[in-house]
Amino acid sequence: MNWQKSSYCSEGNSCVHVATTTETIHLTESSDPTDAILTATPAAFEALLTALKNDPHRG
Repeated sequence: MNWQKSSYCSEGNSCVHVATTTETIHLTESSDPTDAILTATPAAFEALLTALKNDPHRG
């Protein structure tokens, strides 16, 4: 997979990385020692982003 670091990542070791295919979006976090990967469809990922953007508790 071709991983890209999130544009919202500041300096440091804790960054989200994204890789895409035509059917899936993969996310991983650079400081995760287990190398866990979250996989979602584009529709599910869009729903997640919408929910996060609309979260009133977001700092």
